[in-house]
Amino acid sequence: MLAPGAPAPHFALPDQSGTVQNVKSLKGKRYLVYFYPKDSTPGCTVQACGIQSDLAQFNKLGIPVFGVSMDSVASHRKFADKYALSFPLLADTERALIEAYGVWVEKSMYGKHYMGISRSSFLIGSNGKIEQVWEKVNTKTHAADVLAFIGGAKPETTAVKKTSAKPVVKKAAAKPTAAKKPVVKKSVAKKAPAMKSAAKKK
Repeated sequence: MLAPGAPAPHFALPDQSGTVQNVKSLKGKRYLVYFYPKDSTPGCTVQACGIQSDLAQFNKLGIPVFGVSMDSVASHRKFADKYALSFPLLADTERALIEAYGVWVEKSMYGKHYMGISRSSFLIGSNGKIEQVWEKVNTKTHAADVLAFIGGAKPETTAVKKTSAKPVVKKAAAKPTAAKKPVVKKSVAKKAPAMKSAAKKK
């Protein structure tokens, strides 16, 4: 897989409308290329819809987004129409761009090994070199993660949730330890006198 600093591979691939998207038109621009396994599958749908929801933010920053998979133009069209996706989905049926980025990898499931696309994203800088890489992308937070790196995201929301949860755990753990000590002491104190009086009677 290509790393930050490497030159971004060139491409000229058709999108869901059949229009050929050429990397030459992106010269001097930052852009995002994300690779996903298959159209209309649960994880890929969540990821694509997340990007669509935040697409206005990418557009404001002047960063075009391209989704890439091995699916055909027709498959991309159905996927885009079904979920109202308005950014380009590139049909890399020959795996030219997929292999150029190094995301065609060996995977395993239930002990079986097979080749497939690694769900990864690449932010390309205005100099034509890879600026940042996201491996094993979280489909639910992908768009926010990318925007956070770019500088127009919402990472503060997550930080607030984490800090507010800590005091609750500490308070709950402190109560049981304070309550147990007096109970043990009282039960020992009651039994001691009873044993002494029994000894006197004998």
